[in-house]
Amino acid sequence: MANEQLISALRQKAQKLRLNVLEMIGINMAGHWGGSSSLAETLAVLYFHAMNVHASAPRDPNRDRFLLSKGHAALIQYAALCEAGYFPREELKRVKAIDGLLQGHPDLTIPGIEAVTGSLGQGLSIGVGMALALRLDRRPSRVYVVMGDGEQSEGQLWEAAMAASNFKVDNLTAFLDWNKIQATGRTEDIFRIPDLDKKWRSFGWEVLAANGHDIGQLIDVIDRAKTVRGKPTLIILDTIKGKGISFAEDIAAYHNGSFDAAQFEAAKKELEAGIEGD
Repeated sequence: MANEQLISALRQKAQKLRLNVLEMIGINMAGHWGGSSSLAETLAVLYFHAMNVHASAPRDPNRDRFLLSKGHAALIQYAALCEAGYFPREELKRVKAIDGLLQGHPDLTIPGIEAVTGSLGQGLSIGVGMALALRLDRRPSRVYVVMGDGEQSEGQLWEAAMAASNFKVDNLTAFLDWNKIQATGRTEDIFRIPDLDKKWRSFGWEVLAANGHDIGQLIDVIDRAKTVRGKPTLIILDTIKGKGISFAEDIAAYHNGSFDAAQFEAAKKELEAGIEGD
């Protein structure tokens, strides 16, 4: 069980990540708030507690690898990389600018990015390949892959799931961001896939679950995944799309929405209050 001081620090870090995402979206510009904000606590725990990654040695061969298969949520990874010191904070204001470092989807020109992602269903395949290569090289590294719940309808993802189980890739941990909403509506209405936990178990994976906004649970479940031997692990994250801004929570319009000036200021005030009140 994680201590309260660590939990409090990571909770505040998650709020800072959300503030970074809000800054990148700005006023009257469309940005993927919904699926970025649902991952804030997970990335806070991974980048600032669980993963062996360091901005001072971004290509360390023994580093852990993080892949955001749902690459449209790149803003939350950029927020974490900025907080971790991979690039100057000034870059947050130039997202998707033609001469900016940070583009709409993860790109290998960005320090700390391990693969170009965003064509949904491909991230897990890349992660399986990386994990196998690391095992062949006898590296201590682990691979972490975050997938969306809408992404579960992609066939390539399930091919990768079978391969990971077949090759007993136990240095791989995948996350399913189960925020229950995709681009245009609720996942159950667009492409219903019931019993995801049972499906993944039937594919030979260890399946764990956590409240994706509970820092203590996340620390415990990620640590537990590191102890699993002989098979890959999936962590199902029960999350809320748009988490952190009350008027945007659980609303499909904020999958890739915009904030007017008044909404932006209200959102910023709410997120800052979350840090101050921790």
